[in-house]
Amino acid sequence: MKILYFDCGMGAAGDMLCASLLDLLEKPEDFVGEFNAIGIPGVEMSLENAESCSVRGRRVHIRVNGQEEHSQNRENGQHGKYLGQQRSLGEVLHIIDALPLSETVRRNASETYRALAEAEAKIHNMAPCEVHFHELGSLDALADITAFCLLLEKLAPDEIQASAIHVGSGQLTCAHGLMPVPAPATAELLRGIPSYGGEIKGELCTPTGAALLKHFVKKFGAQPLMAVSAVGYGLGTKEFSAPNCVRAFLGEAASNSEAVEEICCNLDDMTGEAIGFALERLLENGALDAYYIPIGMKKSRPGVMLCCLCKPEDTEKLSELMLRHTSSLGVRVTGFRRTVLERKTEEIATPYGRVRIKTAGGVSKPEYEDLALIARENDLTLGEAAKLIDRQ
Repeated sequence: MKILYFDCGMGAAGDMLCASLLDLLEKPEDFVGEFNAIGIPGVEMSLENAESCSVRGRRVHIRVNGQEEHSQNRENGQHGKYLGQQRSLGEVLHIIDALPLSETVRRNASETYRALAEAEAKIHNMAPCEVHFHELGSLDALADITAFCLLLEKLAPDEIQASAIHVGSGQLTCAHGLMPVPAPATAELLRGIPSYGGEIKGELCTPTGAALLKHFVKKFGAQPLMAVSAVGYGLGTKEFSAPNCVRAFLGEAASNSEAVEEICCNLDDMTGEAIGFALERLLENGALDAYYIPIGMKKSRPGVMLCCLCKPEDTEKLSELMLRHTSSLGVRVTGFRRTVLERKTEEIATPYGRVRIKTAGGVSKPEYEDLALIARENDLTLGEAAKLIDRQ
């Protein structure tokens, strides 16, 4: 499985995300030519080899009618109102619809830009259709979003992941005056996404960067176990005490290994029925596995340890569920990596009905529920039903 992972330790702006993907390509200049040919009104992209704190990377420049806004400063004005020509969400979506893009790129670009407008609308207490962006900022963001969608189509990752997002700290200046970092629109877009501040003063994550990550990234956390084939560095224009860049890692997932977490608690005052019900609820709510183990507790009391295995993103939900359905006052969470065999399930037709067959590592076996149904309907034991299926 091909994985694309973004390291957002210095935030994320639209141009920096695009530059990191361009740096993964063998001939990024060819993409720049292709992008300029699609015809976003007045927009021209250029690419520069640059350095930040001695780290080499690429820097994207977007000019709108010959003017350019710069990196993490480029979008600050969108947090307020503008004098001069402005564009509504409808006008921007109309531009996207007119571009020669695949349906997937068009849909992703439209949904991402719509998310920007919805965030602005919420913080200004208006409808998204009432939000207006100044012309330079609207087309600049549109260029970043469209280029990012096109680059993802070209790189074709199976899964996109990212680190927690560094948003910066302090204040920024916009049309309404001083605003806290992260900007209100950025904070709205980052709802539910891991982010953090730090000692670096300034806006590190922009609304466009937040909107792109929110739309495309399926999992936020540590870099997964992967065999990296390429690393791209997308540079911003500001200079900080650390390299101002987004890093993009492209590679293959290492075998079939994945991160999982185990949630456990010790119980000595619950009935077997109550423990069994808690176990069922864990499985019904996304646990990969759930089980209990007999243990000896303090004062030689017999007890059980209730455990469930889950994906990291389900840990909080299942921890709350375990606490709700047990008498425990707390749970323990431990991280593991697990390696699983590739498996597939196929259905076969038999005189007794359709049966799902699971295959992994060259070993096949019928699905228990299907086998049990055949056994019940034909007054057979499970073993007898399995022999009947084996003959088919």
